[in-house]
Amino acid sequence: MGVLVCGILTRSGVLFFSKKLKSLSHEALFDNSTRFLEIADKYFSSYVKEAKKDFDIKGNEILGTIDPVKQTLDKYEAHLNIMEKDREKAYGSISEKLLEMGKNQTLLHIETGNLVKALRVPHVRGRWGEITLKRVAELAGMTEHCDFFEQLSSEGNKGSIRPDMVVTLPENRKIIIDSKVPLMAYLDALEARGEEEKVERMKDHSRQVLVHISNLSSKNYFQQIPFTPEFVVLFIPGENFFSAALTYNPDLIEKGIEKGVILATPTTLIALLKAVSYSWKQKKSYENAEEIRNLGKELFSRLCNMADNMNHLGKDIEKCVATYNRTAGAMETRVMSTARKLENLELSSQTLDDLQKIAYSKTMTREINKTVSK
Repeated sequence: MGVLVCGILTRSGVLFFSKKLKSLSHEALFDNSTRFLEIADKYFSSYVKEAKKDFDIKGNEILGTIDPVKQTLDKYEAHLNIMEKDREKAYGSISEKLLEMGKNQTLLHIETGNLVKALRVPHVRGRWGEITLKRVAELAGMTEHCDFFEQLSSEGNKGSIRPDMVVTLPENRKIIIDSKVPLMAYLDALEARGEEEKVERMKDHSRQVLVHISNLSSKNYFQQIPFTPEFVVLFIPGENFFSAALTYNPDLIEKGIEKGVILATPTTLIALLKAVSYSWKQKKSYENAEEIRNLGKELFSRLCNMADNMNHLGKDIEKCVATYNRTAGAMETRVMSTARKLENLELSSQTLDDLQKIAYSKTMTREINKTVSK
């Protein structure tokens, strides 16, 4: 029993002692932690202050280094904003231009269609050929008020003939020019959907040109209009029209020459009219040279008459000098001798020395020689 009680007391003491030991260890740990935190706070506070101070210094240095980069980036951003605005304006302008171009393209398509329709009308084609013919003549310097005539009519054996232009050469020679615009088959070829159809239409186009050559040859302009050579110029107002016809009928030029018809396009007709213009200039130069020759002859004749008049005037002047010298001699021998006698009678306070001496003239005229020295 006593042993049991001692064991119980011993167990309770151990528990009490352990509790007391835990309490004391907790208090010691708390005190140590508090002191450690205080010491750490003092140490780290000073370290933080030093670090903050160093960071402020380093931060200012970093800011000083980065500031130029920041300014450059700001400028770059401003420039990008300006470029973006300009790009938006440019794209807006391009869009407007594209829309306007689309509208113009639509209008051009419509007007081209109207032009094609108009060119299918015969009198419109004829008028266009006449206008082109006149423009070619103006470019060559052959205007209508000097040496060519438009729409001249002449009565022939087969009725009234009406060439589009008569170019007048020197010596009243004439060249007949007739404008033809074979366009129907050519326009059909341009609108053809297949290559075979296009070739057939182009062949029709060349045949139409050949028909115009035959019709023009049958009019015999050179028999109806005098002073014209035995050929007529067939003017086609488009290089492409002529080249297309020549592609599918290479003998057109030879056939035209055989029928007395010379095929011409704006380029070749300008060359022809330039040659005519040069001949007119040559004739004008000849007329001017003839006029200069006549004026030279007239001037020479007048110079001869003027030389004769000058020689007669010189002879008259010599006669006047001789008469003057005789008068001066008479004055000296007849008048002055009597005056000297009067001076000796002392009629006046003045003497003969107060009179001016009369001098003799020795002037001789020069005769103009009309012969030309070589």
